[in-house]
Amino acid sequence: MTDRTTSRAGLLAAGAASSYLAYRAVKRGRYSFKGRTVVITGASRGLGLLMARRLAREGARLALIARHLDDLTRAARELRCFTGVGIYACDIRSRLDVDQTVANIVSEMGTIDVLINNAGVIQSGPIEHTTLDDFNNAMATHFWGPLFMIRASLPFLETPGRIVNIASIGGKIAVPHLAPYCASKFALVGLSDSLRNELAASGIAVTTVCPGLMRVGSHIGAIFKGDHEREFMAFSLGAATPLTAMSGNRAARKIIEACRRGDASLTLGVQAKTGALLNTVAPGLMARTMELANWVLPKPNGAAGDVGIPGWQLRSARKRHLVTALIDRAAARNNETASLHL
Repeated sequence: MTDRTTSRAGLLAAGAASSYLAYRAVKRGRYSFKGRTVVITGASRGLGLLMARRLAREGARLALIARHLDDLTRAARELRCFTGVGIYACDIRSRLDVDQTVANIVSEMGTIDVLINNAGVIQSGPIEHTTLDDFNNAMATHFWGPLFMIRASLPFLETPGRIVNIASIGGKIAVPHLAPYCASKFALVGLSDSLRNELAASGIAVTTVCPGLMRVGSHIGAIFKGDHEREFMAFSLGAATPLTAMSGNRAARKIIEACRRGDASLTLGVQAKTGALLNTVAPGLMARTMELANWVLPKPNGAAGDVGIPGWQLRSARKRHLVTALIDRAAARNNETASLHL
């Protein structure tokens, strides 16, 4: 065989491979949510509610999970204008609670087509004020909860099925003052990627989502330790502007499209993508950057800083800040301000 023939054969093979991959991409892109049962944890507010709104407009049947029934009722009231909605009060940190809830969903809706593990907690403060209970709560919510949901749902998950695990850029880069959050999100990324490799043969696509900061109003429900006011303001300012945080609606749209295509992973936000790249190609530089960030963050605050205070209390105790106006409005739109019993 001549070199020219070999070259042509290689080009033909490359063209055929490209055509096949394009065909698979188009085929995956045709996945419709209409009439499919989509289970969403942490669905009563924030990003979970934003995704539910989009899926409702596409005609998906929604099974909404959260801890508090009154929050779920409030969220379902608007969504039922578009589609069928079931609400399930469940603490995903409890395996027995999850098993019973999934059984109830299957009994009432018949099947599960898509599972979106979105429930989350945020604890912000210096490591000096962080307890083992903080780590346990984060791991129970971000690792064990999704694992319980996946194990309970898999026997009923129809193919081609979808599982979406909402991790965080904090699951790729360790961010100061968020040790429990980052440790648990790192664990979720590992779990999600491992399951993707094994479940693909069963016709189930697993997508690992790592968003950066989003303007969804999460500052309301986050728990702050240390110098409470300054910790709250540092977190709020970071999540407040288009320069530092992504629109919650845009994030929800991109996640739903990644789920539709069955993408392996999705990193959201220019800042998150840049940070992830820098952490890969220049980990030493990223480490120095995080050390600098820690240096400018609030310092420990003695015994008083050991107490965790939710953001809604700190928000109501201070004057409104012009810079945080965008996320204050997002919190109101996304049912965050109603959740004052966190």
